[in-house]
Amino acid sequence: MKFDLQAKDPNSKARAGVISTAHGNIQTPIFMPVGTAGTVKAVHQKELKEDIKAQIILGNTYHLYLRPGLDILEPAGGLHKFIGWDKPILTDSGGYQVYSLSKVRKIKEEGVTFRSHIDGSKHLFTPEYAMDIQRTIGADIIMAFDECTPYPCDYRYAANSLNMTHRWLKRCCERFDNTPAKYGYEQTLFPIVQGSVYKDLRMKSAEFIASMEREGNAIGGLSVGEPAEEMYAMTEVVCDILPYEKPRYLMGVGTPINILENIALGVDMFDCVMPTRNARNGMLFTRNGIINIGNKKWASDFSPIDAESDLLADQVYSKAYLRHLMHSKEILGSQIATLHNLHFYLWLVNEAREKIIAGEFYDWKNKMVGILGTKL
Repeated sequence: MKFDLQAKDPNSKARAGVISTAHGNIQTPIFMPVGTAGTVKAVHQKELKEDIKAQIILGNTYHLYLRPGLDILEPAGGLHKFIGWDKPILTDSGGYQVYSLSKVRKIKEEGVTFRSHIDGSKHLFTPEYAMDIQRTIGADIIMAFDECTPYPCDYRYAANSLNMTHRWLKRCCERFDNTPAKYGYEQTLFPIVQGSVYKDLRMKSAEFIASMEREGNAIGGLSVGEPAEEMYAMTEVVCDILPYEKPRYLMGVGTPINILENIALGVDMFDCVMPTRNARNGMLFTRNGIINIGNKKWASDFSPIDAESDLLADQVYSKAYLRHLMHSKEILGSQIATLHNLHFYLWLVNEAREKIIAGEFYDWKNKMVGILGTKL
């Protein structure tokens, strides 16, 4: 993997670049649609490419390991071939899912023992096995195995967890560096900065992660319920330490406003279930604010979903029709809403990129932040 920086905004730490992978280039800043189980919910791969223009999607190690399983993915030739996607894929290591299974998992130095949410079967993820699984899945970018601490989290727990995450990272790197890629192309390992909302721990972690000299780095544990101000403060601390010439990925973030503010702090890559999950619940993000399509005010609004959008569905279908579909629990409603939200998110980061290149990002960002949270 290679990262070429192309421009920096003169009034913020925002930057634009290109990540080169075996499955194509990724223009940054970028938002990555979440395809947990090998599918971005309610969206066809053709729509991801042609309508949404997604450049990279995510797969989830925990879910793909349980179903369909490595015994299916490996003979299929990896996740790319299994799902018919020829662009880049990133997989998380399963650490966040293990964190969310707090009632059915045990964390030890060896790794994490957990029970499947599907059938209750018992499994063990070690740092080494997390690397082996992701090698078999075949993602272009894979994540180190870490512990994602909850929020709030006391200092002692955060410090102990951080030290273990660093020990696990050394094991991840050793396993990754001593095992070959399986499908004829190279993969890249990203370490993850942790440390909860404690500045000294975040600094310690960022310095350690930087010392590992991998091709890119991630920032975890800042989308688990902490206030946005805490997220921004920790992101700024970390971005000032992580290598400037390597991509920075803020995991699990977030709202359109979160994304713009973190781009301004020097983050290059984002992912979040918000655009897809909220779409299925009737929340639409637009460049003029937020629409709750379930509200009665839209029942007789025959205007396009988003008159300013270049997405065909946003021009063909009215707010009234989409509300009818959602109210009737028709699958098409979720499809249209999801297409819209993902298209908006990709539009947002692409527009940010263009503004960075033009040297106009900071003022544009401030203007958009004042608009995007408006409830229409």
